[in-house]
Amino acid sequence: MRVGLFVTCINDALYPRTGQAVVTLLERLGVEVGFPEAQSCCGQPQFNTGYRHATEPLVHRYASAFEGYDHIVVPSGSCAAMVRENYPRIGARAAAEGRGQVLSAVAERAVPRTYELTEFLVDVLGVTDVGAYYPHTVTYHPTCHGLRMLGLGDRPRLLLEQVKGLELRELEGAEECCGFGGTFAVKNAAVSSAMGADKARHIEESGAWAVCTVDNSCLMHIGGTLSRLGSRVRPVHLAEILAGTEEAPR
Repeated sequence: MRVGLFVTCINDALYPRTGQAVVTLLERLGVEVGFPEAQSCCGQPQFNTGYRHATEPLVHRYASAFEGYDHIVVPSGSCAAMVRENYPRIGARAAAEGRGQVLSAVAERAVPRTYELTEFLVDVLGVTDVGAYYPHTVTYHPTCHGLRMLGLGDRPRLLLEQVKGLELRELEGAEECCGFGGTFAVKNAAVSSAMGADKARHIEESGAWAVCTVDNSCLMHIGGTLSRLGSRVRPVHLAEILAGTEEAPR
């Protein structure tokens, strides 16, 4: 099985350890991982702010970069949702505007092969115990795109529950948005900050040593809020937890 890693912009620029963790994890499970350097942004910032036509070249680039891979693995619920949910819409709109079916055909090549990391592990590889070790208390925040658009359900929790040494703490109001929402945090800063403060309070109340999500964009918002409040809770991407073993330093 040959898998292409779509690392995403925020991981590439700010959280490279997450991409490295995905490679470590998948190779440990016997998966051949490739990293096409032609990959770029999925187009989510452009699309979400109304620049649909500016997103179209990125749809082409994504499909082209990952041509030939059996599957495309994305350590981000929001970027995976952008590809799976919005690429078909972008193609359909282009066709409705009389610009043909090319974009729809491009989307059809890439969308069915795109998986968020936990989907790939549970649904494609059929594993929940990945041999991980993480001797800490952890609480899990289900991000909006993963929860509502991808329907990840209990997949992340199933994986966390099998991690040796990990104690999973419940998070009050877990399904409430953290307040990031991409450009929402910029356009509605006061509301975003208030939502972040609520999320941070519930995380603190859980008594966990770390808070985990499948999206570093949300973790960036949550982690920044926790830091400003003086919290010592660590924001950690799920991939970094699953990549850990008893031999790895902690």
